[in-house]
Amino acid sequence: MKALIVEDEPRAQRVLEHLLRDGFPEIEIIGLTASVKETLGWLSRNKADVIFMDVELQDGNCFDIFAAGPVDAQVVMTTAYDNYAVKAFEVGSVDYLLKPIDREDLARAIARVRERRDAPTGIDYEKVLEAFRNLQKAEDLPSEAEAPRGQFREKFLIRLNDRIVPVHVRDIAYFFSESKNSYIVTKGNVTYVLDDSLDTIEGSLPPEAFFRISRGAIVSEDVIESASRLLGGRLRLTLKRGIDAETDLTVSRSRADAFLQWLEA
Repeated sequence: MKALIVEDEPRAQRVLEHLLRDGFPEIEIIGLTASVKETLGWLSRNKADVIFMDVELQDGNCFDIFAAGPVDAQVVMTTAYDNYAVKAFEVGSVDYLLKPIDREDLARAIARVRERRDAPTGIDYEKVLEAFRNLQKAEDLPSEAEAPRGQFREKFLIRLNDRIVPVHVRDIAYFFSESKNSYIVTKGNVTYVLDDSLDTIEGSLPPEAFFRISRGAIVSEDVIESASRLLGGRLRLTLKRGIDAETDLTVSRSRADAFLQWLEA
């Protein structure tokens, strides 16, 4: 299968390239684009069997590509935002992957692409566009073209009795959950309780700087000293000197490959 990757984040592009080349040799990457204009130009001259397409691009978003005309390929969307855009994909039967991309999720998406390879795409892009616009209007949300980079949080406001303490994202070592509570641990080894779940927190962090290593922890790249292999395919993280680990920082087996690709990118 011939594949086009549409992704404007260099790190995310490299991670997806590595995952495809290392784990799916039957897929040949024949194109890399980073904008709506570049993608439309590529599609006017070339044909792919499958397109891995990021939602937000340099000059717009994926819906601008769909609006320009039918896309004659299977499409797998990639997004860091588990929100209204995902709902729109589901309405239109579009496969999608949440970032950071997990190898097992990628394998499932590729399996679905293979199943539909010799059949019509079955994707009603008009329906996707209509669902996207309706959800945007109903929820009064900005489009991803307007929001993602600005949507990443720069700080968390922690309420301590009658005080509010700002914690900048650049100062955070990791997040973890325990006994139905979520916590921030700073690089200075201060721990704060958060109201948000790790699922919510994950979507608000820049994916090039933080990785969800398991259901119970998200770690900053800045604080990782090394990773050692454990039985069963898991990885145990060692943090840099001076940063304490208040919880088990082990990369789950299902996320280990994607974690190493992310760390390498």
